Amino acid sequence: MSMSIMNPSSFTLLIFSFTLALALAMLSLRSKKPKGQLPPGPQGWPIVGNLFHTIMNRPVHVWIHRSMEDMQTEIACFRFASVHVITVTSSEIAREVLREKDEALADRTQSYSSNLISDGYKEVAFSSYGESWKLMKKMMTTKLMSPTTLNKTLGDRTLEADNIVTYVFNLPRQGSINVRDVVLTYCHAVMMRMMFGQRHFEVAAEDGGLGPKEKEHVDAIYRALDCFFSFNGANYIPFLRGWNIDNKEAEVREAVDILNRCNDPIIHERMELWRTKGGKETEEDWLDILITLKDDQGMPLFTFDEIRALYRDINVATIDNPMNNVEWTIAEMLNNPEILEKATNELDVVVGKNRLVQESDIPQLNYIKACSRESFRLHPTNVFMPPHVARQDTTLAGYFIPKGSQILVSRIGLGRNPNIWDEPNMFKPERHLADHVGNSMDVTLMEPEMRFVIFGSGRRACAGTKIGTSMTIMLLARLLQGFEWTLPNDTSQVELVPADTNLFMAKPLLACAKPRLTPTLYPKIQV
Repeated sequence: MSMSIMNPSSFTLLIFSFTLALALAMLSLRSKKPKGQLPPGPQGWPIVGNLFHTIMNRPVHVWIHRSMEDMQTEIACFRFASVHVITVTSSEIAREVLREKDEALADRTQSYSSNLISDGYKEVAFSSYGESWKLMKKMMTTKLMSPTTLNKTLGDRTLEADNIVTYVFNLPRQGSINVRDVVLTYCHAVMMRMMFGQRHFEVAAEDGGLGPKEKEHVDAIYRALDCFFSFNGANYIPFLRGWNIDNKEAEVREAVDILNRCNDPIIHERMELWRTKGGKETEEDWLDILITLKDDQGMPLFTFDEIRALYRDINVATIDNPMNNVEWTIAEMLNNPEILEKATNELDVVVGKNRLVQESDIPQLNYIKACSRESFRLHPTNVFMPPHVARQDTTLAGYFIPKGSQILVSRIGLGRNPNIWDEPNMFKPERHLADHVGNSMDVTLMEPEMRFVIFGSGRRACAGTKIGTSMTIMLLARLLQGFEWTLPNDTSQVELVPADTNLFMAKPLLACAKPRLTPTLYPKIQV
């Protein structure tokens, strides 16, 4: 219920509830005095702490990082009502969070958004650390993301890599194209192939792009993510959840409803096929695997609700990194033509121009991987990693961290930290081609030293690092090999401005693409 349509009695009830919640928070704070020195932080108001700062300073992440710079600290403590939120911009402290204190900080926050997206915490990304979570994580690692399964689905990924090259080839040559639409088309199609074994929910788009239902699905995924990462007051005062005080709850409800309308019919139909009609000759995609897994008693391992929740997990985890990274990388290359030329030359030397680049070529494409790493460093998808929660009292960098504290490792704070990086705001892929003493090395998208964040680390690390790497580099390599990219005639530089709600480009990238291979290498769209 929004404030604009709330009647007087409801408004009075909300004010009373808010006051009561704050009073309870104050009593909680008084009864839980810190047992040691907390990290430095800005002075807050009585009871609400720094919550008013989040209302007055938007986007909140800019205020948080500015406050840390003013305090000259790489670890800070912000109090939002009774919740201590610890922010980290140091690679050393980030390694402490994700390695040394990994188990103590392995829980997740509970919020209106995470509860809805996870269907009551029945999956991996949002659920608390425990036996159920361990079972789900083991299944993701050993079944869906196993080398056997990824090899089995290689054909699907290659098919969509072929499709995206042909899709761009068939776009009108006059004027510019929307690069974001292109990369979203590939990322969503790969996700659909691997999840459901099909490219579209209903009717295929004639041009090979996203259909209306796919566009609605993608939009819902990103709205759900934005709601999850927002600094919503109800995240810190549970009593206020359900009041929709800043419209975020209505947004996430609508987004989850769309995901359900898209995914549920396919899941229901496939479960009926396997569990009442005898199934198929073989398991062909991730949905088949999830439905056919059995427990020790030979019963289905997962219920419909659990499979639905896992699919929402896959939705929100699969397409944001590759989409964001490839768009930013091409934008940076357009502003640095010498980098674009080096990347294209590498493809010509390693692959040539008589065949299309394949996943098997990725280990040799070190310069292209270096460009991708540099984009991940400068332009992560979101400002912070998903929150970690302290399961017990602990310490970080010598400071006391109370049980229940939320720890936010800053992606942007690490990636642009001048204590870690020389010229941190410059796009310099070469910095990733050698180790700290100048020796050349094979480039990967892993970053064990936590100098910046791509896939995370520790117990809560993404299970899909291999597939994420393959999707990102394959898409970037295919677009660079297949086309000569230039700026539109009326543009001299790409405006590298991030959005406020996330760190996507504020405006979709527009560029011109001229085919650079023989026409016979651009196959027909296969739906």
